[in-house]
Parts: sequence; structure tokens; C-alpha cells
Amino acid sequence: MHNVVIIGSGCAGLTAAIYAARANLKPLVIDGHEPGGQLTLTTMVENYPGFPDGILGPELIDNMRKQAERFGAEFKSGTVTEVDLSRRPFKIVAGKETYQAQSLIVAAGASARLLGLPSERHLMGRGVSTCATCDGYFFRGKPIAVVGGGDTAMEEAIFLSRYASKVYLVHRRPEFRASKIMLDRAHANEKIEFVAPAVVEEIIPHTNGHVGSVRLSNPVTKETREIELEGVFVAIGHDPNTAVFRGKLQMDPNGYLVALNGSKTKVPGVFVAGDVQDHRYRQAVTAAGSGCMAAMDAEKFLEEHSD
Repeated sequence: MHNVVIIGSGCAGLTAAIYAARANLKPLVIDGHEPGGQLTLTTMVENYPGFPDGILGPELIDNMRKQAERFGAEFKSGTVTEVDLSRRPFKIVAGKETYQAQSLIVAAGASARLLGLPSERHLMGRGVSTCATCDGYFFRGKPIAVVGGGDTAMEEAIFLSRYASKVYLVHRRPEFRASKIMLDRAHANEKIEFVAPAVVEEIIPHTNGHVGSVRLSNPVTKETREIELEGVFVAIGHDPNTAVFRGKLQMDPNGYLVALNGSKTKVPGVFVAGDVQDHRYRQAVTAAGSGCMAAMDAEKFLEEHSD
């Protein structure tokens, strides 16, 4: 039996663990299928407050984890496969273990959709990114590509044009899902060149181990071309890690959990934090803030239901 079980070990989950542990709630953190969250795929983080020279993503996560452990948080590896939220204590199944919790914080995050290329994984953090806001600054004066055809891809291409010398907007179809206003803005930007229809066949490393070029294929003519560049931003969407909560917690049409009045859900004692409920900001600092809120809400809930 645990006072608080936290599902997820990214910025939101670890911040919740720090706050819950300092409140002497002895939280249990279940790592999830992507321990450390999306920051473990990032090299340098320069926009997290308190680190004027930046900090490596995995190092930031490791520091948070040590901080939570120092105050008494317990960690277990595993992916949650089943939950019973119909009554308290809640039941959480991860692997062969079953845990009971008087309160639950869901901070399972969201996973960026990827192209599925081995080179994409290998070069993640070495020129390949899924977050323009996080990494755009590193590509000042450099040519880059944005892959995607929706509003997110247009927004990221326009944002990245502030830094990059050239932005190739690559989409597999000639038609775009993006709204007309976003398409018009992207077309009006002199730095953005549309490359469509085109499929990324391979991301090719430079001799320095970072992105050097991409090989594109036209799905209609089968012609290929190679473009020299130094960054590839994959902007084809995110999937919240919420499948196990379907039918048990309120979700929006895209599967993101719905937060009510801060971090609360319609199930008393269940709270949400981080990218699992945030499809707009998706930043380390906003995830950490929502993790703090969830822990404080859980602490107040436990005080009110101490019987």
C-alpha cells in the first residue's frame, strides 16, 4: 500500500516525486516504457531555468531522480499494463507486480511519432530533433529540414526560420493537412522551401557524427535527391501514453487526459501532470510545474481523506 503512486519518470513525474517525498508521503515512481521521458533523447537543454550554460537532458533527469531519492522516493522499473480506478485504494499492475495506492499521479508523458529510420534514432540529439522550441537555437545560420504536413510542421518551420539559413519543408503528399492560414504564412516565408511529395529515405551522418544530409524519394516518380543540411526536425505529431486509461479517465479526441481545476480528474484521488495532458506547450519547465501541482493536490487530497 502506497500513499502516492506516480506513473512516469520524466520532468513531471520526478518533480511530483520530489514534492511528494518532501511531504513525507514516500511516493512510489513507476518508470514507464520510456524512463526519463523525452529529455533523455535531448543533448543540450538551454531553456531550463537555473542553468546559464545549459545542461545535458539525461543529466538533468538524473539530477531530478537523485533529488527525489534523497527525500525518500522509491523507484520501480516497468510499464503499467492495467489499472483499476473504480475504488480506492487504486490498483496498478506493472509487469508481474501489483501496487495499491491511496492516490495516483499520471505523468506517463507523450511519445513523439518518428519516421522509423534506424539513422533517425542513431542521430537523435545529433541534428535530429522533435522539438523546435527546444533545439532551434542550435541551428543558427544552418540549413535544416522540417518533416510533416500539419499545422505543427508549419509552425515549427516558421519558428525555425528565425535561426536557420534555409528550411526545407518535406511532406510525403502534395496536399497538406495544415490550415490555409498556416500554409499561406509558410509559403510567404522566403526562407522556407516546400519539398513535396517527398519521403525521407535516409538521414546521412557527416564525418563528425552529426546530420550531414538527407536522401529524399519522390513517391510518384521514384526519383531521389540528396540535400545537404545540418538538422532534421520531425513534426508528424505526438501520441500520449494513455491507452491503459481508456474508458477510465476523461480524454480529449486525441487521447490526452483532461485536467480539471489544476491537475484533478473526474476520479477523486487521481491527478495528471506533464505531456500526458499537455499537447500545447510540451516543455520541461511546464511539465515540472504541473508535476508540482499534482503532488500538492495529492497531498491535500490525502489530508482530507486521512480516514
